[in-house]
Amino acid sequence: MPSLTLLDDYQGVALGCAPWHELDGWDVRALRDPHPDEDALVAALAHDTAVVAMRERTAFPARVLERLPGLRLLITTGPANASIDTAAAARLGITVCGTRASAAAAPELSWALLMSAVRDIPGQQRALRDGRWQTGVGSELAGRTLGIVGLGKIGTRMARYARAFDMRVLAWSENLTHERAAEAGAELVSKADLFERSDIATLHLRMSDRTRHIVGEPELAALGPDGLLVNTARAGLVDTDALIAALASGALGGAALDVFDDEPLPPGHPLLRAPRTLLTPHIGYVTREQYALYYSDALEDVRAWERSAPIRVIAAPAG
Repeated sequence: MPSLTLLDDYQGVALGCAPWHELDGWDVRALRDPHPDEDALVAALAHDTAVVAMRERTAFPARVLERLPGLRLLITTGPANASIDTAAAARLGITVCGTRASAAAAPELSWALLMSAVRDIPGQQRALRDGRWQTGVGSELAGRTLGIVGLGKIGTRMARYARAFDMRVLAWSENLTHERAAEAGAELVSKADLFERSDIATLHLRMSDRTRHIVGEPELAALGPDGLLVNTARAGLVDTDALIAALASGALGGAALDVFDDEPLPPGHPLLRAPRTLLTPHIGYVTREQYALYYSDALEDVRAWERSAPIRVIAAPAG
């Protein structure tokens, strides 16, 4: 009997998000807890024909894939996954497929973090519960400037939200054109100008060697002691050491983060103690609607692969 494992089901909801019982003859199970190391992961998946990976929670480098000779189908939720060695998968005869993704989940969380940070909603709630009343003064968004680093689907939605709040919008990425920026209601500027002129900078780039640490000490200093950095994309876009230092020194006004170099974020991590930070546990994609889309598409991927007609293929077996 072929077997399918749904990995990293932290909330214990995966089996209820799609009609897995329709996979006749398959043994389907969900695992909630992350695996502490690669040996534990290999042991857990040793007999699986197919695996569904929840985003990039679990890495599949070549050395792991090589130890899973029975694995023939690896599905990632979402259209891409930088933690899967797709070249190794193809070489080993493993088909890698993806799913669709909600257009709303990530930008909605980004905007929620932005608004919560500028009005210090978490701090005001804590003060109220502690018996204190009106302990701080927030800021308005109207008339302020939002800098968007990466004007793709998510960045474009952020530009739309910003215009609805009467904000000015700047944008930059290496391949962005004036025409594309104008279509989104943004002004194309250089990276340096974006951080110098923005009150709030929000990051929406994919992670790659080219974009790693694209935000470091110079950009944080340019954003300044009144500036806010929002990152719901990938932690590696930001030099975390520089970010922690800028927050500690007051060189940066604040940060709202949903992504971290180490996930889950370990107890005692400096960011947990950093001042003027709003942190969420990588929930940009964690919505009922998104999960329903992810898992229903994953089920379709398995069915299509069974028919020898795989869909949403990211990597196909070589040869």
